[in-house]
Amino acid sequence: MMVTQQSNSQNLHEATFQKLRLLLVEGKIAPGSKLNERELAESLNVSRTPIREAIRRLAADGLVELITNRGAIAIQLSLENVIHTFDVIAQLEGFSGELAATNISNTTLSELEALQYEMMASYARRDLSSYYKLNLRIHHLINQAADNPVLTQLFSQVNARIEALRFRSNQDGVKWEKAVEEHQEMLDALKARDSVRMRNIMIQHVKNKRDVVVQLLKAELPAKAEAAKS
Repeated sequence: MMVTQQSNSQNLHEATFQKLRLLLVEGKIAPGSKLNERELAESLNVSRTPIREAIRRLAADGLVELITNRGAIAIQLSLENVIHTFDVIAQLEGFSGELAATNISNTTLSELEALQYEMMASYARRDLSSYYKLNLRIHHLINQAADNPVLTQLFSQVNARIEALRFRSNQDGVKWEKAVEEHQEMLDALKARDSVRMRNIMIQHVKNKRDVVVQLLKAELPAKAEAAKS
């Protein structure tokens, strides 16, 4: 009985963490906003204990900042920091792709093909939330296929800082279509075991994301400046 209760508690805490993470990634909790434990507990229909644990985990992942006398704040990166972070993740993804093209198993390749098919279906429905979840799984699977635990750890840590921005980068229809095409190119390069091509595709893919995000953030600057005056 004790084991069942403990398992149920762990499942609840994990589900709460994933729900809260998704709220941050999809921008439903805006960057710079305070995470109110009471309100979150009410909206997710849980006690404040799993909320507190989820916030601690999100802080460790770099999605929120724990600030003395202010509490937990959704991370808000400066434009310069965003550019630097994307430049780093581009190289990490490029290295992941290069190693994956050499080390990937046929089983993992088949799994990636299945995920690509599902992602294309989400794209056809213009279901951005489902598309992004599948997209993230593909990027993580490529990273895991590289078979380098240190690289995997670095990728997870750095990528967490810009997940919400990567999600937003697909809200431009033309750019979203381009990203879908690039994912097919990744799959083709992996099938061909072409490590050089795969590295170049991954780096360019992330740099294209960076450029879209920078454009979005720059477009928002005048509105934010005006709001700060009022």
